[in-house]
Amino acid sequence: MRKAGRMVAEILQILREKVRPGITTMQLDQLAEEQCIKWKARPAFKGYGGFPFTICASPNDRVVHGFANHEPLLEGDIVSIDFGLIVDGFYGDSAVTIPVGEIDQETTQLLQVTKNSLDAGIAAARPDGHLSDISNAVQLLVEKNGFSVVREFVGHGIGRQLHEDPQIPNYGLPGRGPKLKEGMTIAIEPMVNAGLAGVKVLEDGWTAVTVDGKRSAHFEHTIAITAHGPEILTRL
Repeated sequence: MRKAGRMVAEILQILREKVRPGITTMQLDQLAEEQCIKWKARPAFKGYGGFPFTICASPNDRVVHGFANHEPLLEGDIVSIDFGLIVDGFYGDSAVTIPVGEIDQETTQLLQVTKNSLDAGIAAARPDGHLSDISNAVQLLVEKNGFSVVREFVGHGIGRQLHEDPQIPNYGLPGRGPKLKEGMTIAIEPMVNAGLAGVKVLEDGWTAVTVDGKRSAHFEHTIAITAHGPEILTRL
């Protein structure tokens, strides 16, 4: 799991460094796939349930599961990149939202709050805590800052499969659900909207967008729960 997580982190860092006005998400997708081939890893998303790309590329009002395309990213955009791979039978999964050039103050705050909510969720992932402690930590931080938590999509267990039990919502009361145990590996992934919480799925059957057209951010880490607290497996 550490090896898979490290590879995911390094490929996302490569993509982050390439994001600038004029690049396309298709170019980023091809770069991620080429790096997987080079490292003898398999993209986790391509072919999963029929998904056709190596990365989920979701600019601006796209929340998750966006399709890569040939439209250049523009100055002031943001793009969420969700990426996973499998190596030696184990999965890693992570997501980042990246500014394209200079972004406005509200968007900057959206990204920072989403990232902070992921950190809060990770900090709550401790042995003998409850699953919903993670959910509650994310929700409290997001809503305290005036943003909305997406409720249709959740984090998840991960290991020999990309999506395993338990599901991990990004909202809820604390102290509920299964107890967290040492050795569990989970993916925590808050999706946060600048406006309303609601989303809708486009005709492609995959791409989720905000109902009000406002922007959305997405950050994710795969973590292990250890005796000493959470260990982030998808961090450089």
